[in-house]
Amino acid sequence: MKSLLHFGIVFLLFHSCLASEIPYHKAISDLKDSIVKGFGFTSEDEVKITGFDPREAEVGHSVEYRFDLEIDHQVIPFKLLEDVKRWDYVDLPIFRAQDQVHTGLVPKRASANDLPVLAPFVLAGPMELWIHDANDMRLSLPHDVDAGVLKKVILAEGAAVTVKGARSVSLRQPLDFPLPLNRTENGFANGLLTLAQHIRHASRTQASSIMSLRIVGPTSIAAAPSDTTTSTSLKLKRLAPGLVELSSPLRTKDIESFSSVDLEGEAPTILSPSQFSTLWPLSSLNGSNANLLGFEKLLHSVLGDKANKKGSFRLVKAVVSAQTYVKIGFKAEKKVKEGELEGYPAWRTKPETVTTQFEVLAKVDGEEVVPEKVIPVKPVVKLDNVAPNLLTGNVSMSKTQDVHPPPNPFFL
Repeated sequence: MKSLLHFGIVFLLFHSCLASEIPYHKAISDLKDSIVKGFGFTSEDEVKITGFDPREAEVGHSVEYRFDLEIDHQVIPFKLLEDVKRWDYVDLPIFRAQDQVHTGLVPKRASANDLPVLAPFVLAGPMELWIHDANDMRLSLPHDVDAGVLKKVILAEGAAVTVKGARSVSLRQPLDFPLPLNRTENGFANGLLTLAQHIRHASRTQASSIMSLRIVGPTSIAAAPSDTTTSTSLKLKRLAPGLVELSSPLRTKDIESFSSVDLEGEAPTILSPSQFSTLWPLSSLNGSNANLLGFEKLLHSVLGDKANKKGSFRLVKAVVSAQTYVKIGFKAEKKVKEGELEGYPAWRTKPETVTTQFEVLAKVDGEEVVPEKVIPVKPVVKLDNVAPNLLTGNVSMSKTQDVHPPPNPFFL
């Protein structure tokens, strides 16, 4: 029994020593350097990052929103991130040691070969879609159509398609929006719905250039269903190699009267009932969507008094993308300088170093890990046991004043 216990202790010590010397991927080392620089430390501070074990990192997927608004010739960037719904241990290449991948030191985890994608969404014309790296994309109208390698798809008025497998959607050309902006009422983002209808009307009347979106990595584009069981067939017209136009034989009124759409349980939202308004060109979002309500409140706060006055603002950039995020804990150890621990109890020995626990949220961008947020972790509060003589000032009991409690008639 003693020999087994001794072997276990030796193995744990050996494993911990090897783990501290594993030459992890350069992305992990760069992440540590970025955190140190973000804290504003210099080499004189002698800060040491410890406990940074990529094997304990958790991975999750989320949706990132980036917007650039131009208001009064001033560009204001915004970056929003949805909460990660689930964290898992995933075997990403950046977590593996450069020369220890197959030694067994890295635990086996779930595979992460596929990049994160956006939930399926519905787009309605008139608009144009520029497709990026879509060599294996399926086109269904509703049956599969061999249209070759598509680089550009034009959606005519009344045509609606469901896009699946997209990694990001971005705006190719800036959009100008008029003011004033309507207020949110009855739980609906009326202001954003009004702006969307303005852009749609301008696209119909050719008063401005047609809305143009760039989609990265779609796996399929299919005719949007008109109800939960059937799909609306679309007509395909080849305009040039890699360029097609999709149109619907139905009238626009018939297209807009769709009550719902079946996205095979993959999308978080569906088309709202016909009595509700949807946000064009994203027909799969209705005016009561929580994200739209949050965007409208943010827009009102940024515009301020301008939201109620006549004028305009420009949407310069808009990107919605699915991202992979990493959550990992570490410790920052810093030497204590003279005078930094003011108010420290005199009876306690002052430590030479101070250790603080942190948790970093970082985005995986190819071969890089970019820190997004560093949060201090509340440590476990240690209880101090103090001897009674320290509390009483080390006074002898013979010198303590006698205290006589009041008599109790029930005591003998």
